[in-house]
Amino acid sequence: MFEHLKKVDAAIAAALYNELEKQKSTINLIASENYASLAVLEAQGSLLTNKYAEGYPRQRYYGGCEFIDVAEDLAIERAKKLFQAEHANVQPHSGAQANMAAYYALMNHGDSIMAMSLANGGHLTHGSPVNFSGRFYNFVNYGVNRDTELLDYDELEKLAVEQRPGLIVAGASAYPRTLDFKRLRKMADLVGAKLMVDMAHLAGLIAAGLHPSPVPYADVVCSTTHKTLRGPRGGFILCRKYYGEAIDSAVFPGLQGGPLMHVIAAKAVCFAEALAPGFVTYQQAVLDNAGVLAGELQKKGLRLVAGGTDTHLLLADLSPLGITGKAAQEMLEKAGIIANKNAIPFDTRPPKVTSGIRLGTPAVTTRGMKGEDMKKLADLIVKVLSSPGDENTVRRVRDEVEDMCRRFPIPGFEGD
Repeated sequence: MFEHLKKVDAAIAAALYNELEKQKSTINLIASENYASLAVLEAQGSLLTNKYAEGYPRQRYYGGCEFIDVAEDLAIERAKKLFQAEHANVQPHSGAQANMAAYYALMNHGDSIMAMSLANGGHLTHGSPVNFSGRFYNFVNYGVNRDTELLDYDELEKLAVEQRPGLIVAGASAYPRTLDFKRLRKMADLVGAKLMVDMAHLAGLIAAGLHPSPVPYADVVCSTTHKTLRGPRGGFILCRKYYGEAIDSAVFPGLQGGPLMHVIAAKAVCFAEALAPGFVTYQQAVLDNAGVLAGELQKKGLRLVAGGTDTHLLLADLSPLGITGKAAQEMLEKAGIIANKNAIPFDTRPPKVTSGIRLGTPAVTTRGMKGEDMKKLADLIVKVLSSPGDENTVRRVRDEVEDMCRRFPIPGFEGD
């Protein structure tokens, strides 16, 4: 493996090899990560990276794009079919750039937008003051109810009526419950606002019909392809045909130049995989595993934000254990379990420390783990978190993690 790279750049080859070994020997519970198939990796690592293709199919600024057009057309048509959308743009390099393009197409500089705050489970691009979104637009942030840690749609509606935003943004990066897109549409109509949904975390579940789709209700839907959708790292946008020209113009030439055609080809492969019957089975397993993991952690005394999960992710409050999210992330990684620190609603600790940890099941489900394995993982997680500084516990858990990894190899890398 990496034979050509070793000859040219041994240091990068070593970094790739070490990362491969780490991924193979650790359990990944980061909710926003997954393992792309070999087919996706082949497309993304292909010679399409050699081709410049500014513009859109049959409207390129460079010659020689006939096969490039085939790849992008396939990605567009598959995305539209998968999500039953009227229009799709598959060129955004990331979810953040997809969101930027949507704002650029729908709003003017300084306009008011209502979105979920980062501190309560939203995303950096939903109005954080350190992000372009918070600097270029007037964001009014909403959050969850302090007692239930759930979205209170009546309170959201009151805020919308009071603030009269031009755009309402729905979607989150750390909210474990089902989103009511129909209610949000009614809210937007009530105040004369457009509705945008960032479904990056939920895309795979929505594609499988296991979470309500925002497409019938939203004016624009933005997403990534690399989380529950299990594709390459990148973004895409779905919208009503009415907004198609504005979205396309916002992406190019508004915000980006030449598209990453090797990534777009990989997106096409990802959408094809998600259209296959087995994808629904996989997504149901993701949900089942998240439910089991949540239930077992609760049985063992961990407090879960919003009381549990309806999706692929869960958020644990570590305050009762007397440890921070940062400490928990570091403790678990030493034991071979990869997760990420995460703020909980109304967190009193800074974002680099946090009081919570976020866990997700897409990656472990891709490896073939099931309910009994989630029970085992819950046990290992609690053992580590309950024994800060206990190196013997860390070593014992690490041994059990490595045994699980041997029994559940990453698909496509079984013999490497």
